[in-house]
Amino acid sequence: MASTPVTAKIEIEQPPANEANGQFIRVIVADSQAIFRAGLRKIFALEDDVRVVGQAETLPQTLTAAKKFTADVLLFEAAIAANPIEAVADLLRQNPGIKLVVITTEPDQDLTLELFRRGVHAIVSREVEPELLVDCLRKVSKGEPWLDGRATQWVLEAYRTQGSRVGAPRPKVQLTPKETLIVSCVTQGMKNKEIAIRVGTTEQVVKNYLRKVYDKLGVADRLELALYCLNSRILDNSTIKDTPPKPFVGTETPQNGNGAATVPPNPPTPETI
Repeated sequence: MASTPVTAKIEIEQPPANEANGQFIRVIVADSQAIFRAGLRKIFALEDDVRVVGQAETLPQTLTAAKKFTADVLLFEAAIAANPIEAVADLLRQNPGIKLVVITTEPDQDLTLELFRRGVHAIVSREVEPELLVDCLRKVSKGEPWLDGRATQWVLEAYRTQGSRVGAPRPKVQLTPKETLIVSCVTQGMKNKEIAIRVGTTEQVVKNYLRKVYDKLGVADRLELALYCLNSRILDNSTIKDTPPKPFVGTETPQNGNGAATVPPNPPTPETI
């Protein structure tokens, strides 16, 4: 009798209807080891703000799960794919809204750098402490990159090396005093809310300024901005040293290229920049 091909089932764990309101970090776990997936589910079950909405154990299952189910973060084991770099590129191309956290078995500098270039938000070891993994998910779900000490050193080293290569120099970029102050706050690790208090404005205005700065400098996020500032030395370390917080007067808006005020900002929204 002819055999029937068997397709492995994608495990789905949808949150209750009263929890499917966007207040939870929805996670897909893609790992080849069932015991590891079960361990992660137990860890996340202890957290009030994390929900596993799907699981996969192969690359095809992962691609299917990422397409079919709404998730904020995909935990993806690099060893699932023969070529994890291309697999990551495919996942992000097909699911541009998902944040990718790659799980590796051992440190690999070349793989780490290439994965970050392809758009991965974080890389963690299989030996990562549960508390750190949960912290990683929370940061990544907000669009923030997450790097451990070793990965940070590799990224900084690569950026410095790239900056020292002979090539066409970048055009000199002039930032306004307010832009410089906000960028200085970012490089100090301050959140948008903290920056708004320091500058005396709203979080939305801070976001508007950051978008303009990103366009000026040709960077995509806060990490690239910090690395750019480190490499190009465009900031004076004393920029925010003695600057006291300013009261918000409710009238400030960033200026456009012609010096005219832009449309007044909308009410503050959750931090995304």
